[in-house]
Amino acid sequence: MKRIKRQYRIERDTLGEQKVPVNAYYGIQTVRAVENFPISGTKQYTEFIHATALIKKAAALTNMDVGKLDRRRGNAITKSAGEIIEGKLHDQFVVDVFQAGAGTSHNMNANEVIANRAIEMLGGKKGDYSIIHPNDHVNMSQSTNDVFPTAMRISAVFATDKLLEVLKGLSNALKSKGKAFDKVIKSGRTHLQDAVPIRLGQEFTAYAVIVDRVMKEIYMSRERLLILGIGGSAIGTGVNTHPLYQKKIIMHLRKLTGIKVAGSKNLIASMQSMGDFVCLSGNLRLLAVELIKIANDLRLLSSGPRTGLAEIRLPAVQPGSSIMPGKVNPVMAEVLNMVGFQVIGNDTTITLAAQAGQLELNVMMPVINYNLQQSIHLLTNVINVFTERCVKGIEANEDRCRELAERSPGLATILNQVIGYEAAARIAKEALASGKSVREIVVEKGGLSKEESSRILDPHKMTRPGK
Repeated sequence: MKRIKRQYRIERDTLGEQKVPVNAYYGIQTVRAVENFPISGTKQYTEFIHATALIKKAAALTNMDVGKLDRRRGNAITKSAGEIIEGKLHDQFVVDVFQAGAGTSHNMNANEVIANRAIEMLGGKKGDYSIIHPNDHVNMSQSTNDVFPTAMRISAVFATDKLLEVLKGLSNALKSKGKAFDKVIKSGRTHLQDAVPIRLGQEFTAYAVIVDRVMKEIYMSRERLLILGIGGSAIGTGVNTHPLYQKKIIMHLRKLTGIKVAGSKNLIASMQSMGDFVCLSGNLRLLAVELIKIANDLRLLSSGPRTGLAEIRLPAVQPGSSIMPGKVNPVMAEVLNMVGFQVIGNDTTITLAAQAGQLELNVMMPVINYNLQQSIHLLTNVINVFTERCVKGIEANEDRCRELAERSPGLATILNQVIGYEAAARIAKEALASGKSVREIVVEKGGLSKEESSRILDPHKMTRPGK
């Protein structure tokens, strides 16, 4: 009779025994967390798993440096963590993002995966923690309370760098359109009513300036994340760590990450405060607000094609209606809006969670981390496609822009300096009532000759200060 292969191994912890899938690299505490937290079905972002493994590798190297961890175990742990850094075994990180407070479940998931892979490397069987123990060896000199927020910081830096890269691409695309549309005169608008002329290129250049300003704020927030509280252990006092541990693990993390991280001068403060994450999230909210405004402008400027402003044409990327033939919608601007709304909501969650810490620890770190990572990833992805599939393909409807600019009563503004505000107002009012242009009315009334009106009411000159 064929023998059925056993599908589980038995592991034990302080609460008793538990079945663990025989091929799993995670262990008993991860299984308990999976059973306890079937909340969202969402797992950690790659950058966060990567950052956690970097910390585990740096800790093992540091503990070997100071003589706390023997070379045989230490080298196996660093190799195991190295595989995760390379992208392997990420499917073994199975704990829901909504989990035990402070992220203990994620930390133990990492400890168990690294331990079991290291055990395997040393010729042992998964679950034989007499060879390498998740807590005693992989988690040596650490606590979830300093590992998790440090991983939050490093992973947020990784993700933010990608965001800044795509933001630069968006800024460049807007600047390019600013140059291309520099000679296109159109009507400006305030209160959604006709105003003085503006060049289409000026509008797009302004969008680029706005994006650049927010980029600077996000970069400054990124810099705050480089101060790490690793080495604080349980509550920031560094219990169970070697006196040289903090200095050396920071050194190893610098080498492993390529980021100029530094150790916090007050580990207790770093353990308690989530302020740096609130700062970054606040600037992501600022970015979302600015992008929503830009997206709404593009939707309005492209409205039509017959009954709207129709001053620009957005690229047609897909049919816009299941019932109206030929309809094309501004879908890339719409999806940018939706992401912006989500980011603003995430910021509210982060703010509430950050103020919910008590005394030496904020146990709400997992939800802060998830929402922050989601915001950065959503923004990175949507800005990339918005730039490539929308901004770069925008075209100016020059005839429409010129027509509306010439017929705008806002042209009467320049007459203030020639015939006075009240007389200019009467001309603007008559232009609206008659359907004629300001230029036509002012010539008919004898206020200006045709030559004078052409010179004074030149919309292009009105878009340049002092002209």
